[in-house]
Amino acid sequence: MTDIEVTNGGSIVLLRPETDAGKAWVEENIGQDNGYQPYWPTVVCEARYAGDVIDGMVADGLEVE
Repeated sequence: MTDIEVTNGGSIVLLRPETDAGKAWVEENIGQDNGYQPYWPTVVCEARYAGDVIDGMVADGLEVE
């Protein structure tokens, strides 16, 4: 089962938690008040940072697709 669904929008990437584990990860590691997050719990991330964020998710055991 996918914990985080990734949608690449070019200059931004959306990281949508699909499971409780995914939601817990974004709450603990990113937070709703971290930058502009109008679609919370879906995370809006600049494309240049998305790879590092996704690597962190995977390192913590999440399934990212």
